[in-house]
Amino acid sequence: MKKISIYLILFSGVCVAQIPFGYYNPAIGLTGNPLKIALHNIIKGHTTISYSGLWTAFKKTDIKSNGKVWDMYSNVPSGIPPYEYTFVTNQCGSYALEGDCYNREHSWPQSWFNSVAGPVSDLFHIYPTDGKVNGQRSNYPYGNVTTASWTSLNGGKLGQCTNPGYGLTVFEPIDEYKGDLARGYFYMCTRYYSEDGAWSFSDATNKSDILPWEMNVLLQWSHLDPVSLKEKSRNDSIYYKFQNNRNPFIDHPEWADSIWTINTSVFLKELEFTHSFSVFPNPALDEFYILNKSKTSSQNVTLKISSITGEIIEEQTLMISESTPINCFNWEKGVYFINISNKNSISNFKFIKQ
Repeated sequence: MKKISIYLILFSGVCVAQIPFGYYNPAIGLTGNPLKIALHNIIKGHTTISYSGLWTAFKKTDIKSNGKVWDMYSNVPSGIPPYEYTFVTNQCGSYALEGDCYNREHSWPQSWFNSVAGPVSDLFHIYPTDGKVNGQRSNYPYGNVTTASWTSLNGGKLGQCTNPGYGLTVFEPIDEYKGDLARGYFYMCTRYYSEDGAWSFSDATNKSDILPWEMNVLLQWSHLDPVSLKEKSRNDSIYYKFQNNRNPFIDHPEWADSIWTINTSVFLKELEFTHSFSVFPNPALDEFYILNKSKTSSQNVTLKISSITGEIIEEQTLMISESTPINCFNWEKGVYFINISNKNSISNFKFIKQ
């Protein structure tokens, strides 16, 4: 446990604590990966609260000035929110519509880290949110959407990603909270660096590493939405009352750029990989082919095929040459998602089985 020295400043009715003296001393003057490692060593080994303890913690970490739940998926900072929640009274339970109840949103979805202890109750990426919106967001990555397939009452959008490097479904929160969520991801990537052996993969992450296309989105969001008083107050509350560690990227947002500013050559390689493959024919009845259009004659990749409900139909590592056949004779008719990935890049397709 880190030694805690409390210095409180009263600002607009909210108590905001200064960064503890010397807390970040080991990181001062560092850049790049050495900075990330130093920050990891500072914030690791935090006090872990129970999963059920999140409900109690929210009453301290996510409370609005009127005493209601601060839900980033329903709140409208510049206007009147469509609904508000009372702590405990409106805790989920079941829900069918927006405004029914609030629950616990893992902004870094549990399926991405296999619900292992530590991150499963880490407050720096878990927030109280409307149950319906949480369910709609599901475990989709964050990204920018032009045409939404679904829109929440406060303006959050679900739809096809328009960011380079990814073209499937993403969730886009409103602008006022994009930076909050981005800095939560920076924290997760740093806090669990080298401690992610049991974690899984996703379309946006490789264990605790964030893929370049998603990192590009998050870095942009962190600049679009600078650190707010809400984030500072929440950071202090988590540190002093619950976990005894801080989110460095709230205290020093400039460190995100120092560690992760996108390497253009790496990003271009990712884009090249993304456009290296195609599926033909599509739709297909019994068999289709994955075509390799890259300059490399063959590529060793991971192939994952899932149904529209998320069920994994097939997952394997294989070498894709110019044309690789995939048998779909026994599949049910319908829509499937094909994911082709290597360590750092992903190519996605929607496939229809006739």
